[in-house]
Amino acid sequence: MAVGAAKDYICAMSRQLKATSLMATTQEDAAQLEAVDRAVAELRRGGAVVIFADDSKRGVLAYAAETIDTWPPRFFDKSVGAPRVVITGRRAAILGLTQPDVRAVALTSGEKLSLAHIRALTDPQAERERTLSAGFSAAAIARREPEDAAIVLTKIARLLPAVISAPLLANDSVGWALAENRIAVSVSAIAGYDASYASTLNPISEAHVPLTGAQNTRIISFRPKDGGAEHLAIVVGTPDVAKPVLTRLHSECLTGDLLGSLRCDCGDQLHGAIAAIAKEGSGVLLYLAQEGRGIGLVNKLRAYALQDQGFDTVDANEQLGFDDDERVYLPAVRMLRCLGIRSVRLLTNNPAKVGALVRHGVEVVERVVHSFPSNEHNWNYLQTKAKRSGHLL
Repeated sequence: MAVGAAKDYICAMSRQLKATSLMATTQEDAAQLEAVDRAVAELRRGGAVVIFADDSKRGVLAYAAETIDTWPPRFFDKSVGAPRVVITGRRAAILGLTQPDVRAVALTSGEKLSLAHIRALTDPQAERERTLSAGFSAAAIARREPEDAAIVLTKIARLLPAVISAPLLANDSVGWALAENRIAVSVSAIAGYDASYASTLNPISEAHVPLTGAQNTRIISFRPKDGGAEHLAIVVGTPDVAKPVLTRLHSECLTGDLLGSLRCDCGDQLHGAIAAIAKEGSGVLLYLAQEGRGIGLVNKLRAYALQDQGFDTVDANEQLGFDDDERVYLPAVRMLRCLGIRSVRLLTNNPAKVGALVRHGVEVVERVVHSFPSNEHNWNYLQTKAKRSGHLL
């Protein structure tokens, strides 16, 4: 199939999305994505953002905790209330302050907040964390509140899920943000980010890229409306979309896929999947931009450092304040729809991937076993995935 014809075919298939459970792209989706994208960029460069409730009356000014290197930071002045530390329930449970059954908690203390307190509460590698956190109490934050949304925003930004926030004293959060030249984003925009991101994900370019052992291969790039990270579809041969297509959902892993790290089995899974699809004659591997089970490369390296201290892969993620697996599979569903694929034989050992596709309307007719021999560096990792995350060896 010629490049132009293939792209026309892909774009034609994407129009079928209107009949699926995923939202069609709207101007509102694009506007919300832009607002979240601007807020993410501001947090990552160490700035503060306004996060406001849907009525725009209640709001907070929030910094990503890991970016704060002086105290107090700018803008925490008489126009805002007292700052407090907001972390995930999992991180608070690690500190012995609450149970991990809430998404976000606010920490307060009779002591004056300091940079040392912030480090101790939010960074598991900080010294004296137990000592400095002992005087704090935790209060659960309801979902869809601005501080809860702030935690979600830090995860989207691939930062540690912890913020320093202060309530706005003005009763018009959006007006205050405009007057102070602060970026503002709504709770609804943050809550709807995953669905909006996926619904705006479209094929951008494609080319024939012969691979070792799979020379008849096309790579198709997909980009969301906010210009965020691209996902790739590696299409081997010419899949018959009228039948179940042999498919692999593969999360990018720079250390394993590119550098050959022995700490995981990702490189084996990637190259093994391409070989299996080539042997089948056709199929698709979706290369998804969700490094480290969705926590990002920087946080994955932090988790590795904690594993070197004796934590397993699940505990290391929870020490950082993340869930065991932060991945979202809506982008994969969208990409399959764009390729005209509605039924798959899934190469995976992870039942959660099967469940995610089925929930969003993709038929999984078979789970195809996809495992590889362990080595001395990843044996514990693979055992932990099996025992604690439900992976099938």
